Amino acid sequence: MNRSPLLRLPVFCASLWLAAAAQAAAPAAPAMAMDGVLVDGGHMSLYTFDQDAVGSGKSSCNGPCATNWPPLLAPAGASAQGEWSLVMRDDGTVQWAYQGRPLYRWAKDQKPGDRTGDGVKGVWHLAKP
Repeated sequence: MNRSPLLRLPVFCASLWLAAAAQAAAPAAPAMAMDGVLVDGGHMSLYTFDQDAVGSGKSSCNGPCATNWPPLLAPAGASAQGEWSLVMRDDGTVQWAYQGRPLYRWAKDQKPGDRTGDGVKGVWHLAKP
């Protein structure tokens, strides 16, 4: 029996929806470990700031500080998962935190693998998994 292609369309659409739902249910982590440190999707090193109170849900690096230490921003609709949490910033943006510590990049790191921000002023440190 030869069925019309239109009868197959609902099954095809349902399959696409299920595949998309499965991917949405398991979001990728906002950063990954590489050579013992956390890096962003572009493999740039991530840092923590001693002035941030762990687990406070706030960042102490705003304004000019955030120009030098850009926060690892979360996309709209992001949600906390496992050791990853979200921090509401003073400017209304949302930043990723790992184990309660907000994460930042260092503006002077030029290429993946650079770690020039580690130890700056004794308060900036590479983020480690």
